[in-house]
Amino acid sequence: MELRQLRYFIAVAENLSFSNAARQLHITVPPLSRQVRQLEEEFDAPLFVRDRKHVTLSDAGRLFLREAKGLVTQAARMADSVRMAKCGSAGLVRIGVGPALGERLGRVLMVHDKQYPAVDVQCRDILSCAQYDSLLHGDIDVAFLRPCLDSPELNSEFLFEEKMVVYISKANPLAKHKSLRVKDLADQTLLLFDRKIAPGLYDKTLELYTAAGVNPIISSVAVELVPNNDLQALLLTCRKGIRIIPDEVACRPAPGSEVAGVPLDEPGAWVQVHMVWRKSEKAAAVLEFANTARQILRPETRSALPLRERAAVAT
Repeated sequence: MELRQLRYFIAVAENLSFSNAARQLHITVPPLSRQVRQLEEEFDAPLFVRDRKHVTLSDAGRLFLREAKGLVTQAARMADSVRMAKCGSAGLVRIGVGPALGERLGRVLMVHDKQYPAVDVQCRDILSCAQYDSLLHGDIDVAFLRPCLDSPELNSEFLFEEKMVVYISKANPLAKHKSLRVKDLADQTLLLFDRKIAPGLYDKTLELYTAAGVNPIISSVAVELVPNNDLQALLLTCRKGIRIIPDEVACRPAPGSEVAGVPLDEPGAWVQVHMVWRKSEKAAAVLEFANTARQILRPETRSALPLRERAAVAT
């Protein structure tokens, strides 16, 4: 049984005329009759009751018409889905979101969903370092992170920079400054994630201290103490130390908080955010999502790259 035969049968059943159905299908009557007869032979049942003047559906034919229409409709949907997947307008995209990057990515998801409503975008909060393994193991398709390593299997594209700020207790006299230099922080305890957790931020922070000629007083921070976590806020409020982190909306102290954010006024006090995906990626839905992120998060990149070029973009 072929889809063509089903379409031929439906045309005859709806017209109740082989000649009218043939004209509708732009074929002649003999091949149409032959295809219908092959269906009847395959199922060993008459689908039509014929005489010299009339054609009517048999009981089997009426049942078969309902099923045939369902199969043809389903086949059309499958064909549409394949075509949509081929051009990136349908499919699944799994993204990994580094700490505090969700606010910026929200607009990317809104724009992409409006343009490609049939694409299912699934998001996961993953620490930047863990995203590399997730990409390589196929658990996610696109990562948004503060990069910590290079991989020959992955493309990495710069998106934007985040200004670094000093989070400090409002009770600390330094909180009243409009900006701070690293030298101002020489006698402050620096709350710092272990390098295994956030190597990019760790290295950048120590790089700034080294450039300023300051030896930091470091206190290690547990991984679960994310920038806007209550426990970390308590540490800062109680003047147990300071934090130097990217200035992201999700990290900023809540209204009424006893923690202040003061800009860090140092050359190079910026952290780069990158988008990373597999070099072997071929799924159009993934590449189209990467292109949307590129357009939204890199305002200077206004024109979309041709699909065949997107997998090769890397910095």
